[in-house]
Amino acid sequence: MIIEAKNIEKSFGALKVLKGVDFSAEKAEVVSIMGASGAGKSTLLQILGTLMTPDAGTLRIAGTDVVGMGGKALAAFRNGSIGFVFQFHHLLPEFTSAENVMIPALIAGRKEKEARAAALRLLDEVGLAERASHKPSELSGGEQQRVAIARALVNKPDILFADEPSGNLDSRTKADIHNLFFSLREKYSQTIVIVTHDAELAAMCDRTLVMKDGAFGG
Repeated sequence: MIIEAKNIEKSFGALKVLKGVDFSAEKAEVVSIMGASGAGKSTLLQILGTLMTPDAGTLRIAGTDVVGMGGKALAAFRNGSIGFVFQFHHLLPEFTSAENVMIPALIAGRKEKEARAAALRLLDEVGLAERASHKPSELSGGEQQRVAIARALVNKPDILFADEPSGNLDSRTKADIHNLFFSLREKYSQTIVIVTHDAELAAMCDRTLVMKDGAFGG
């Protein structure tokens, strides 16, 4: 398994959000997580992505025990092994598409020339070769999300986590983004975990889990 999480618990004050959740995913598997708002989906995704620490439980990613890591070691592991795509793109407005995609590669210590070449190649793969020099304000919502996907892929991560990646897109653009995820999986053999309310996207995945009141079931 590329992801192995066991008995994950998380509380915020007196509110127990995750109640002993088990989750696993294989290499190149696409798993969707559905459930009502407040069920704990995004909290679980942030824990699986090492953005948040669980109160209890174990988490291994690609064989590495990440719960015991911290500081710079965890940040370096996350930057090299995990990619993130969120509903809101979090692109830096002052940078071009290519520069936004380059940032994780530069953080990882890759030379600027190499990082730029990787960024341009990925922008071409997501259909934005001609928009590489455009800033986010000059792009449509769907184009911004494609830039965000390219950015998530620039360090060739083992896993891509996506939180409502098409939640604020129109139906046609949404379908294009959904198809893009699966074409990238075929090319890069990445494991993709998607939190979504979109039944069509969930139906395309290899497996769908439903979360209710901080646990899987139903």
